[in-house]
Amino acid sequence: MEKSTCKAIPSNRLKFFPIMMFAVVMGLSGLTIVFQKAASILGFWSLFGNLFAGVDLIVFITIFLFYVMKGIKYFDEVKKEFAHPVRINFFAASSISFLLLCIVFHDIHSGVSHIFMYIGIIMQTFFTFYTIRFWINNNLEIQHSNPAWFIPIVGNVLVPVAGGGYLSNHFLMYYFSIGIFFWIVLTAILINRIIFHHQLAQKFVPTLFIFIAPPAIAFIAYIKMYESFDVFASFLYNLALFFTFMLFFMYKNFLKLQFFISWWAFTFPLAAVSIASMVAYKISSIQMYSYFAYLFIVVTTLTVGIVALRTLEHMLKKEICIAE
Repeated sequence: MEKSTCKAIPSNRLKFFPIMMFAVVMGLSGLTIVFQKAASILGFWSLFGNLFAGVDLIVFITIFLFYVMKGIKYFDEVKKEFAHPVRINFFAASSISFLLLCIVFHDIHSGVSHIFMYIGIIMQTFFTFYTIRFWINNNLEIQHSNPAWFIPIVGNVLVPVAGGGYLSNHFLMYYFSIGIFFWIVLTAILINRIIFHHQLAQKFVPTLFIFIAPPAIAFIAYIKMYESFDVFASFLYNLALFFTFMLFFMYKNFLKLQFFISWWAFTFPLAAVSIASMVAYKISSIQMYSYFAYLFIVVTTLTVGIVALRTLEHMLKKEICIAE
Protein backbone atom coordinates (compact mmCIF):
# COMPACT_ATOMS: atom_id res chain seq x y z
CA MET A 1 0.00 0.00 0.00
CA GLU A 2 1.45 3.37 -0.95
CA LYS A 3 2.66 5.82 1.62
CA SER A 4 0.44 8.83 2.04
CA THR A 5 -1.87 10.45 -0.52
CA CYS A 6 -1.50 13.04 -3.22
CA LYS A 7 -1.16 16.78 -3.46
CA ALA A 8 -2.10 18.42 -6.76
CA ILE A 9 -1.02 15.22 -8.40
CA PRO A 10 1.29 15.61 -11.40
CA SER A 11 0.78 13.09 -14.19
CA ASN A 12 3.74 10.89 -13.21
CA ARG A 13 2.31 10.53 -9.68
CA LEU A 14 -1.22 10.07 -10.97
CA LYS A 15 0.01 6.78 -12.41
CA PHE A 16 0.48 5.48 -8.85
CA PHE A 17 -2.72 6.88 -7.36
CA PRO A 18 -3.94 3.80 -5.40
CA ILE A 19 -7.45 2.38 -5.29
CA MET A 20 -6.91 2.13 -1.53
CA MET A 21 -7.50 5.89 -1.34
CA PHE A 22 -11.22 5.17 -1.09
CA ALA A 23 -10.50 3.95 2.45
CA VAL A 24 -10.15 7.65 3.30
CA VAL A 25 -13.76 8.21 2.20
CA MET A 26 -14.86 5.23 4.27
CA GLY A 27 -13.19 6.66 7.37
CA LEU A 28 -14.57 10.17 6.91
CA SER A 29 -18.04 8.83 6.09
CA GLY A 30 -17.96 6.70 9.21
CA LEU A 31 -17.06 9.71 11.37
CA THR A 32 -19.80 11.78 9.72
CA ILE A 33 -22.44 9.12 10.44
CA VAL A 34 -21.16 8.83 14.02
CA PHE A 35 -21.88 12.52 14.66
CA GLN A 36 -25.18 12.40 12.80
CA LYS A 37 -26.32 9.51 14.99
CA ALA A 38 -24.89 11.18 18.10
CA ALA A 39 -27.02 14.24 17.33
CA SER A 40 -30.24 12.22 17.04
CA ILE A 41 -29.59 9.71 19.85
CA LEU A 42 -27.26 11.39 22.35
CA GLY A 43 -28.17 15.03 21.78
CA PHE A 44 -24.92 16.19 20.18
CA TRP A 45 -24.89 19.43 18.21
CA SER A 46 -26.05 18.62 14.67
CA LEU A 47 -23.66 21.15 13.12
CA PHE A 48 -20.76 18.70 13.46
CA GLY A 49 -22.47 16.06 11.33
CA ASN A 50 -23.39 18.61 8.66
CA LEU A 51 -19.84 19.99 8.48
CA PHE A 52 -18.31 16.55 8.23
CA ALA A 53 -20.83 15.65 5.49
CA GLY A 54 -19.57 18.53 3.38
CA VAL A 55 -15.92 17.62 3.90
CA ASP A 56 -16.69 13.97 3.20
CA LEU A 57 -18.39 14.79 -0.11
CA ILE A 58 -15.53 17.03 -1.25
CA VAL A 59 -12.93 14.36 -0.43
CA PHE A 60 -14.99 11.69 -2.20
CA ILE A 61 -15.39 13.76 -5.37
CA THR A 62 -11.66 14.58 -5.38
CA ILE A 63 -10.56 10.96 -4.97
CA PHE A 64 -13.17 9.71 -7.45
CA LEU A 65 -12.09 12.21 -10.12
CA PHE A 66 -8.39 11.46 -9.63
CA TYR A 67 -9.01 7.74 -10.03
CA VAL A 68 -11.14 8.31 -13.14
CA MET A 69 -8.30 10.45 -14.56
CA LYS A 70 -5.88 7.63 -13.79
CA GLY A 71 -8.19 5.19 -15.57
CA ILE A 72 -8.25 7.39 -18.66
CA LYS A 73 -4.53 8.15 -18.79
CA TYR A 74 -3.06 4.98 -17.30
CA PHE A 75 -5.65 2.31 -18.02
CA ASP A 76 -3.04 -0.46 -17.97
CA GLU A 77 -2.15 0.47 -14.38
CA VAL A 78 -5.80 0.15 -13.36
CA LYS A 79 -5.94 -3.26 -15.06
CA LYS A 80 -2.87 -4.32 -13.08
CA GLU A 81 -4.54 -3.29 -9.82
CA PHE A 82 -7.70 -5.13 -10.86
CA ALA A 83 -5.66 -8.30 -11.41
CA HIS A 84 -3.55 -7.94 -8.25
CA PRO A 85 -4.31 -10.60 -5.58
CA VAL A 86 -4.32 -7.99 -2.78
CA ARG A 87 -5.41 -4.73 -4.38
CA ILE A 88 -8.44 -6.24 -6.10
CA ASN A 89 -10.14 -6.38 -2.70
CA PHE A 90 -9.92 -2.60 -2.32
CA PHE A 91 -11.98 -1.83 -5.42
CA ALA A 92 -15.08 -2.52 -3.36
CA ALA A 93 -14.02 0.35 -1.08
CA SER A 94 -15.35 2.58 -3.89
CA SER A 95 -18.79 0.91 -3.88
CA ILE A 96 -18.89 1.01 -0.08
CA SER A 97 -18.05 4.72 -0.28
CA PHE A 98 -21.18 5.23 -2.40
CA LEU A 99 -23.28 3.26 0.10
CA LEU A 100 -21.89 5.24 3.03
CA LEU A 101 -22.61 8.52 1.27
CA CYS A 102 -26.17 7.27 0.77
CA ILE A 103 -26.43 6.97 4.56
CA VAL A 104 -24.73 10.34 5.12
CA PHE A 105 -27.25 12.12 2.87
CA HIS A 106 -30.30 10.12 3.96
CA ASP A 107 -31.66 12.98 6.06
CA ILE A 108 -29.99 15.77 4.09
CA HIS A 109 -31.21 15.15 0.54
CA SER A 110 -33.29 12.08 -0.32
CA GLY A 111 -32.68 12.36 -4.07
CA VAL A 112 -28.90 12.45 -3.70
CA SER A 113 -29.09 9.60 -1.19
CA HIS A 114 -31.05 7.46 -3.67
CA ILE A 115 -28.49 8.05 -6.42
CA PHE A 116 -25.61 7.03 -4.17
CA MET A 117 -27.56 3.96 -3.04
CA TYR A 118 -28.34 2.59 -6.51
CA ILE A 119 -24.81 3.19 -7.80
CA GLY A 120 -23.36 1.60 -4.66
CA ILE A 121 -25.58 -1.50 -4.86
CA ILE A 122 -24.81 -2.07 -8.55
CA MET A 123 -21.06 -1.67 -7.98
CA GLN A 124 -21.07 -3.83 -4.84
CA THR A 125 -22.95 -6.60 -6.66
CA PHE A 126 -20.42 -6.55 -9.49
CA PHE A 127 -17.37 -6.52 -7.22
CA THR A 128 -18.80 -9.41 -5.17
CA PHE A 129 -19.19 -11.72 -8.17
CA TYR A 130 -15.97 -10.57 -9.82
CA THR A 131 -13.87 -11.04 -6.68
CA ILE A 132 -15.22 -14.52 -5.93
CA ARG A 133 -14.60 -15.51 -9.56
CA PHE A 134 -11.06 -14.12 -9.26
CA TRP A 135 -10.43 -16.17 -6.11
CA ILE A 136 -11.72 -19.35 -7.79
CA ASN A 137 -9.86 -18.89 -11.08
CA ASN A 138 -6.46 -17.91 -9.64
CA ASN A 139 -3.95 -19.74 -7.49
CA LEU A 140 -3.78 -17.48 -4.47
CA GLU A 141 -1.17 -17.92 -1.75
CA ILE A 142 -2.04 -17.80 1.94
CA GLN A 143 0.17 -14.70 2.35
CA HIS A 144 -2.14 -12.85 -0.07
CA SER A 145 -4.95 -13.05 2.48
CA ASN A 146 -5.56 -10.25 4.96
CA PRO A 147 -8.63 -8.71 6.63
CA ALA A 148 -9.18 -6.47 3.58
CA TRP A 149 -10.71 -9.59 2.00
CA PHE A 150 -13.83 -8.73 4.00
CA ILE A 151 -14.43 -5.57 1.95
CA PRO A 152 -15.74 -6.92 -1.40
CA ILE A 153 -17.87 -9.76 -0.02
CA VAL A 154 -18.74 -9.18 3.63
CA GLY A 155 -19.27 -5.52 2.70
CA ASN A 156 -22.67 -6.65 1.41
CA VAL A 157 -24.04 -6.34 4.95
CA LEU A 158 -23.86 -2.57 4.46
CA VAL A 159 -26.49 -2.70 1.70
CA PRO A 160 -29.40 -3.20 4.18
CA VAL A 161 -28.14 -0.22 6.21
CA ALA A 162 -28.08 2.02 3.12
CA GLY A 163 -31.25 0.59 1.58
CA GLY A 164 -33.32 0.35 4.75
CA GLY A 165 -36.47 2.45 4.34
CA TYR A 166 -35.91 2.64 0.58
CA LEU A 167 -36.06 -1.03 -0.46
CA SER A 168 -37.90 -4.18 0.61
CA ASN A 169 -36.42 -6.26 3.43
CA HIS A 170 -36.77 -9.33 1.20
CA PHE A 171 -34.40 -7.71 -1.29
CA LEU A 172 -32.02 -6.47 1.40
CA MET A 173 -31.91 -9.87 3.09
CA TYR A 174 -30.21 -11.26 -0.03
CA TYR A 175 -27.18 -9.03 0.58
CA PHE A 176 -27.30 -9.59 4.33
CA SER A 177 -27.20 -13.37 3.80
CA ILE A 178 -24.20 -13.19 1.46
CA GLY A 179 -22.30 -10.96 3.87
CA ILE A 180 -22.97 -13.14 6.93
CA PHE A 181 -22.08 -16.39 5.15
CA PHE A 182 -18.76 -15.13 3.81
CA TRP A 183 -17.98 -13.36 7.08
CA ILE A 184 -17.97 -16.77 8.79
CA VAL A 185 -15.93 -18.42 6.01
CA LEU A 186 -13.35 -15.64 5.69
CA THR A 187 -12.97 -15.22 9.46
CA ALA A 188 -11.93 -18.88 9.70
CA ILE A 189 -9.46 -18.47 6.81
CA LEU A 190 -7.95 -15.27 8.19
CA ILE A 191 -7.57 -16.49 11.76
CA ASN A 192 -5.84 -19.59 10.39
CA ARG A 193 -3.55 -17.38 8.31
CA ILE A 194 -2.71 -15.04 11.21
CA ILE A 195 -2.03 -17.76 13.78
CA PHE A 196 -0.39 -20.52 11.76
CA HIS A 197 1.48 -18.62 9.04
CA HIS A 198 3.82 -15.65 8.74
CA GLN A 199 2.79 -12.42 10.44
CA LEU A 200 1.04 -9.76 8.40
CA ALA A 201 3.31 -7.29 6.64
CA GLN A 202 3.60 -4.08 8.63
CA LYS A 203 1.48 -2.09 6.18
CA PHE A 204 -1.39 -4.57 6.63
CA VAL A 205 -1.34 -4.65 10.44
CA PRO A 206 -3.93 -1.81 10.66
CA THR A 207 -6.34 -3.98 8.66
CA LEU A 208 -6.75 -6.14 11.78
CA PHE A 209 -9.27 -3.49 12.83
CA ILE A 210 -11.47 -4.60 9.94
CA PHE A 211 -12.42 -7.60 12.12
CA ILE A 212 -14.59 -5.15 14.10
CA ALA A 213 -16.65 -3.97 11.15
CA PRO A 214 -18.61 -7.06 9.96
CA PRO A 215 -20.39 -7.86 13.26
CA ALA A 216 -20.91 -4.16 14.03
CA ILE A 217 -22.43 -3.37 10.63
CA ALA A 218 -24.39 -6.64 10.58
CA PHE A 219 -25.89 -5.66 13.95
CA ILE A 220 -26.91 -2.24 12.62
CA ALA A 221 -28.36 -3.83 9.46
CA TYR A 222 -30.32 -6.45 11.41
CA ILE A 223 -31.78 -3.85 13.78
CA LYS A 224 -32.70 -1.63 10.83
CA MET A 225 -34.51 -4.47 9.06
CA TYR A 226 -36.26 -6.12 12.01
CA GLU A 227 -36.05 -3.67 14.95
CA SER A 228 -35.49 -6.53 17.37
CA PHE A 229 -32.66 -6.68 19.89
CA ASP A 230 -32.94 -10.47 20.07
CA VAL A 231 -30.35 -13.18 20.70
CA PHE A 232 -28.86 -12.94 17.21
CA ALA A 233 -28.56 -9.16 17.40
CA SER A 234 -26.95 -9.43 20.83
CA PHE A 235 -24.54 -12.05 19.46
CA LEU A 236 -23.45 -9.71 16.66
CA TYR A 237 -23.01 -6.68 18.91
CA ASN A 238 -21.05 -8.59 21.54
CA LEU A 239 -18.69 -9.97 18.89
CA ALA A 240 -18.07 -6.40 17.71
CA LEU A 241 -17.28 -5.45 21.31
CA PHE A 242 -14.96 -8.44 21.70
CA PHE A 243 -12.90 -7.62 18.61
CA THR A 244 -12.75 -3.94 19.64
CA PHE A 245 -11.48 -4.63 23.15
CA MET A 246 -9.12 -7.34 21.89
CA LEU A 247 -7.46 -4.85 19.55
CA PHE A 248 -7.34 -2.24 22.31
CA PHE A 249 -5.56 -4.89 24.40
CA MET A 250 -3.03 -5.29 21.56
CA TYR A 251 -2.34 -1.53 21.41
CA LYS A 252 1.45 -2.02 21.58
CA ASN A 253 1.30 -3.72 18.15
CA PHE A 254 0.18 -0.45 16.58
CA LEU A 255 2.30 2.18 18.37
CA LYS A 256 5.44 2.03 16.21
CA LEU A 257 3.90 1.34 12.82
CA GLN A 258 5.30 3.23 9.85
CA PHE A 259 2.67 5.38 8.16
CA PHE A 260 0.82 3.89 5.20
CA ILE A 261 -2.57 4.69 3.68
CA SER A 262 -3.64 1.47 5.39
CA TRP A 263 -3.81 3.51 8.63
CA TRP A 264 -7.28 4.52 7.44
CA ALA A 265 -8.28 0.92 8.22
CA PHE A 266 -8.27 2.01 11.88
CA THR A 267 -11.06 4.51 11.29
CA PHE A 268 -14.17 2.99 9.72
CA PRO A 269 -14.36 -0.06 12.02
CA LEU A 270 -14.15 2.19 15.09
CA ALA A 271 -16.92 4.34 13.63
CA ALA A 272 -18.99 1.20 13.01
CA VAL A 273 -18.77 0.01 16.62
CA SER A 274 -19.55 3.56 17.82
CA ILE A 275 -22.74 3.62 15.74
CA ALA A 276 -23.63 0.08 16.81
CA SER A 277 -23.34 1.12 20.47
CA MET A 278 -25.63 4.10 19.93
CA VAL A 279 -28.16 1.90 18.13
CA ALA A 280 -27.97 -0.66 20.96
CA TYR A 281 -28.61 2.09 23.50
CA LYS A 282 -31.49 3.54 21.50
CA ILE A 283 -33.32 0.23 21.09
CA SER A 284 -32.66 -1.15 24.59
CA SER A 285 -32.32 1.99 26.77
CA ILE A 286 -29.54 0.17 28.65
CA GLN A 287 -27.23 2.86 30.01
CA MET A 288 -24.09 0.74 29.66
CA TYR A 289 -24.35 0.92 25.88
CA SER A 290 -24.36 4.71 26.02
CA TYR A 291 -21.10 4.61 28.00
CA PHE A 292 -19.58 2.41 25.31
CA ALA A 293 -20.88 4.84 22.68
CA TYR A 294 -19.25 7.87 24.33
CA LEU A 295 -15.96 5.99 24.72
CA PHE A 296 -15.89 4.84 21.10
CA ILE A 297 -16.92 8.27 19.77
CA VAL A 298 -13.93 9.85 21.52
CA VAL A 299 -11.56 7.14 20.31
CA THR A 300 -12.91 7.32 16.74
CA THR A 301 -12.66 11.12 16.58
CA LEU A 302 -9.09 11.13 17.90
CA THR A 303 -8.08 8.31 15.57
CA VAL A 304 -9.52 9.99 12.47
CA GLY A 305 -7.89 13.26 13.49
CA ILE A 306 -4.46 11.66 13.96
CA VAL A 307 -4.65 9.64 10.74
CA ALA A 308 -5.86 12.68 8.77
CA LEU A 309 -2.99 14.82 10.11
CA ARG A 310 -0.42 12.14 9.30
CA THR A 311 -1.90 11.82 5.81
CA LEU A 312 -1.63 15.58 5.23
CA GLU A 313 1.93 15.52 6.57
CA HIS A 314 2.95 12.85 4.07
CA MET A 315 1.07 14.63 1.29
CA LEU A 316 3.18 17.72 1.89
CA LYS A 317 6.32 15.59 1.79
CA LYS A 318 5.10 14.08 -1.52
CA GLU A 319 5.42 10.60 -0.10
CA ILE A 320 2.14 9.41 -1.58
CA CYS A 321 1.26 8.21 -5.05
CA ILE A 322 4.73 6.79 -5.53
CA ALA A 323 5.87 3.45 -6.89
CA GLU A 324 6.27 0.72 -4.28
